[in-house]
Amino acid sequence: MFLRLKYNFICIVTAIVFISGCSNSNPFDNSSAEWTFNFVVWDGYIYQLTAEYVESIDEEISEVTKYSDMEGTYSGNFSNTYEKGTKYYAIQGISTDEAIAIKDEGKYKKAIRDGKYREK
Repeated sequence: MFLRLKYNFICIVTAIVFISGCSNSNPFDNSSAEWTFNFVVWDGYIYQLTAEYVESIDEEISEVTKYSDMEGTYSGNFSNTYEKGTKYYAIQGISTDEAIAIKDEGKYKKAIRDGKYREK
């Protein structure tokens, strides 16, 4: 009887280990976005998005060339919020060294420059 219990215990433990190893969920997988704020990158600088919309925009200066919600370092005019093709604009009366505007559903959202962006 003891031998039979031991055999059953080993079978159950082996089955649990096998099933756990086949699982697709990984509690240590950090591939999803964990950025602390939404941003765009333009001309080598990161611009943190604000809740503020601006009315007086100037010329189009660029657009998003790479979007990803996966945390990492990317080249080009990257965004963790806006899809490829989203337009960037200068804001009238404000230097692009300070802020830019991002076209957001027909409005223009202000993004404040937050320093150099580290590219790969």
